[in-house]
Amino acid sequence: MTIARIIQGRSAQIFHCNADTTVREAIALLAEKRIGALPVLADGGVAGIFSERDVVYRLASHGPAGLDMKVGDVMTAPAVTVAPETDVIAALSLMTERRIRHLPIVVNGVMTGFVSIGDLVKYRIEQVQAEAEAMRAYIQTA
Repeated sequence: MTIARIIQGRSAQIFHCNADTTVREAIALLAEKRIGALPVLADGGVAGIFSERDVVYRLASHGPAGLDMKVGDVMTAPAVTVAPETDVIAALSLMTERRIRHLPIVVNGVMTGFVSIGDLVKYRIEQVQAEAEAMRAYIQTA
């Protein structure tokens, strides 16, 4: 199964910010939308990812003054991205290896989707449950 299949049919807007957004403004968007990260867009591409983790690190190092910094100065960059044809298991492995929780999906330099590790784990759990059910059904009819 590919990432394209995971995002197929999604119509939800991908919330994002730009590098000039203040950390305070980005935090407000994260809280309002109840999300954990925002892709940071610049020149039509993904410049980085701004996440809750970036907020924590910045507050620890700069205190409240970190809230007035620009997202471009605190984001995780460059962004790790995947193509739609990336296998879900490969994407999960990449996220685990790189210790990240969000992946922009990029085609020809343009972001076409955004997935979280939760999206991929949910798919994997559903897949394992379907396989187990198929095995139970097979055993009962054998």
